[in-house]
Amino acid sequence: MTTRVTIAANGRMSLPADLRKRLGLAGGGALLIEELPDGIVLRTVAQSIAHAQALARRYTADVPEASVGAFLANRRADSGK
Repeated sequence: MTTRVTIAANGRMSLPADLRKRLGLAGGGALLIEELPDGIVLRTVAQSIAHAQALARRYTADVPEASVGAFLANRRADSGK
């Protein structure tokens, strides 16, 4: 789905009400902007977290030593504690 928005002279843009409602931004909220070589992507914070988790799974799948627990255990071992 593509939605056209207009950027005002002061740099502000408004998202249509139906889009804000679908994204759960009806009462306000935050969007994160990711700049890509061919454009930008707007994501809610929850969408950004899910995206980051999917990337992490892709790069750490089947690598047990890539877990947070393994990282912390290695740091403790390195520090001698």
